[in-house]
Amino acid sequence: MYIFLDLDISKGSTFHTRGKQDKMVPLQKRDQFDNLEKHTQWGIEFVEKYTKFVKERSEIETNYAKQIRNLSKKYQPKKNSREEEESKYTFCRAFLTTLNELNDYAGQHEVIAENLTSQIIAELSRYLQEIKTERKSHFHDGRKAQQHIESSWKQLESCKRKFERDCKEADRAQQYFEKMDADINVTKADVEKARQQAQMRHQMAADSKGEYSSYLQKFNQEQNDHYYTIIPNIFQKLQDMEERRIERIGLCMKTFADVDRQVLPIVGKCLDGMTKAAESIEPKTDSKQVVESYKSGFEPPGDVEFEDYGQAMKRTASETSLSNSREGKEKPAGKSKGKLWPFIKNKNKLSLKLGSGPEDFSHLPPEQRRKKLQGKIDELSKDIQKEMDQRDALTKMKDVYVKNPQMGDPASVDPRLSEIGQNIEKLQFEMQKFEGWLAEVEERMPSKSDTHRRSGIYETQNNTTVSTNCAQDRESPDGSYTEEQNSETQVKATPIPNTTSTTPEFDDEFDDEETLPTIGTCKALYPFEGHNEGTISVAEGELLYVIEEDKGDGWTRVRRNEDEEGYVPTSYVEVFLETNAKGAMTYI
Repeated sequence: MYIFLDLDISKGSTFHTRGKQDKMVPLQKRDQFDNLEKHTQWGIEFVEKYTKFVKERSEIETNYAKQIRNLSKKYQPKKNSREEEESKYTFCRAFLTTLNELNDYAGQHEVIAENLTSQIIAELSRYLQEIKTERKSHFHDGRKAQQHIESSWKQLESCKRKFERDCKEADRAQQYFEKMDADINVTKADVEKARQQAQMRHQMAADSKGEYSSYLQKFNQEQNDHYYTIIPNIFQKLQDMEERRIERIGLCMKTFADVDRQVLPIVGKCLDGMTKAAESIEPKTDSKQVVESYKSGFEPPGDVEFEDYGQAMKRTASETSLSNSREGKEKPAGKSKGKLWPFIKNKNKLSLKLGSGPEDFSHLPPEQRRKKLQGKIDELSKDIQKEMDQRDALTKMKDVYVKNPQMGDPASVDPRLSEIGQNIEKLQFEMQKFEGWLAEVEERMPSKSDTHRRSGIYETQNNTTVSTNCAQDRESPDGSYTEEQNSETQVKATPIPNTTSTTPEFDDEFDDEETLPTIGTCKALYPFEGHNEGTISVAEGELLYVIEEDKGDGWTRVRRNEDEEGYVPTSYVEVFLETNAKGAMTYI
């Protein structure tokens, strides 16, 4: 890689000389450091460009995986009776399997993005810093060597000019001495002075010659070392650096392909799972499920008999005539009551579309009315439980204020506690009313099973207990049966605590409960010790995950890790909820 550039000296050259020295080319014209510097810089820029390319590919894989996951999540069945009803069909189960496999498929693209980042992007970023430092060091050594040889060249030029100048002075002194010596009118003293001057000039020229000769020898040795040792070594280091750069790029390109190849077996398993799910679909089985689901049990109507209108003032109708209602009642129970049942419109369904109807749903058929009343009771149970949770939280906050007056006035919580107590009483009264209607409907309906329906247990102000529970083996309006989950919710109305009550504790709501998803983060503004049950201690400046926002009771539920979670005062933290969280609000 040692490069010479044969150029003629121009008059504008920095180191232009005369005579035979014109053949000496300025050093910066010989070594193409500028070209090598540009090439190595271009090589570094190429590595940066390739790193950027891989980074963008990684971002594409990440976004693609995110979109695939969102798509799979969007079409996942919801937890309601309709989706559970559909899960019995083989094509619905196959679709669910496809969604799950698609979610795993998205995970493999996330693996690709992670491997590209760790195996290529991080590696090249570190290597770029190393190669930039190495390149800078090599060119610094090269410039230093160039500056040294150029300085020696300038010193040599200076010695040469001095020798040339002394030689000219010696020649002029010698000519002056010879002129004075030939002139008879000049005194001896002047001749002697001119002779001494000529000798001195000759001596100076001799000294300059020796100095020039010595420095020329030294410069030639340095120039030889420069062109045959120093510069070749620097160029060799640059060449090795360039070869390592190219080799590293090649390895990264190979890794780029291997990252995709590593996930192909798992991707193939995901696709095989989708194929297997599609092959598991059984049309006949699904069609039988439809028949079983909508089988009514009615028998087809009998033949319509001929009615003779030939007799005057008398019409004879058959026993199965649509107009003979009395004789139709005498038909066996298995026969239809003289009506073409497949074509009858349900007037009760029509009334549902026209308006909401009375509060007790008395406009609905018994089975539909029972379902409506049961749903209303379940809603009231949830509302009562929510109010009681708020009451417990406020009571706990009041206790904190009693123990730490600097945090707040305990009396400020009393109005809200009184309001919540009134709300609970109203809800319990509504629940009693709907439970009475439900009991009335169940008494009139024929019993299908011995299962007792209860919707919940609560205590009124007179310590009266009312039970509510989801019914089992319910009869649908068309005669078929649906089976709902049997759950029991206990709602107890307790007297509103006064300001001097003992310290209340949070319910054991963390037991037997699914892990709540994270809806945001929060930062503790002040330290909170959290001595009471259900609370969690935090340090000032600590970052936590928010799993349940403030419901208006002044407490926010947070999580430190999988095993530590609890409530902290909302005023003690700064909350940052995710933008896609429903009902997201920020409390500071």
